[in-house]
Amino acid sequence: MDAAALADLALDIAREAGALARVRRAEGVAIAATKSALADIVTEADREVEALIRDRLAAERPDDGFLGEESGAERGTSDITWVVDPIDGTVNYAYGMPHYAVSIAAVSGEPTPPTWTAQAGVVHNPAVGETFHAIRGGGAWLGERRLWVSSVGAAGGLVATGFGYDPKHHAEDLARVAAVMPLLRDLRRAGAASLDLAYVAAGRLDGYFERGLHPWDHAAGGLLVTEAGGLLGGAPDGAPGREMTIAAGPELFARLAATIGVGTGTPFPGSVV
Repeated sequence: MDAAALADLALDIAREAGALARVRRAEGVAIAATKSALADIVTEADREVEALIRDRLAAERPDDGFLGEESGAERGTSDITWVVDPIDGTVNYAYGMPHYAVSIAAVSGEPTPPTWTAQAGVVHNPAVGETFHAIRGGGAWLGERRLWVSSVGAAGGLVATGFGYDPKHHAEDLARVAAVMPLLRDLRRAGAASLDLAYVAAGRLDGYFERGLHPWDHAAGGLLVTEAGGLLGGAPDGAPGREMTIAAGPELFARLAATIGVGTGTPFPGSVV
């Protein structure tokens, strides 16, 4: 298995997919459907961009599996599955905010976060022309620049988070923010998990935490963080998942995890199942 070759393919496809997303954004966005809640939308561009990615991957690597946000999972006959979010940050995209990304990861093993091994990952923001990529054992990169997570000073960390679309979780999310704030310099909520993770890898953010992520939200960005010297974890069972995802440098990661209750066996007060 050549992780660098997988990364090269993901880079090429992500840029092509991003160009399509940018064109469709300029033409005007049509809302195709809602998902888990009225605020959780799918655009026609999401579906079109994912179809492009699927077609390119099928042509180049027909034996691989595919797990996409808009089309579900298909297991291949090889050991590789591609985990894809065609437009992460769809609400930003729909509103014309230039903070969205195409996220593509290649993972080996069973295509579930606790058991897979991420081999390559790309997070591409077509609105600003930035492309982050990571290769297992080969580092995390923004173009030609090697990325490393930051160290947090006495003023605390600059940390990002996100809130789910289901109103029943909002009180819990806000209470968690209140608990974490004493550790922080400030908080950001930008609306695209893959870019939040890429920014942690690049040292633009010191850390990130969020409840409710799906595998395609963190597959590529998570590899960026770990290849940049950071830690990625969460819940259940210490892995990034629906209950919690945390990413940061080692010292801040431990403090965030302890405050949120991940890895301690103690759920955050007020948790809603």
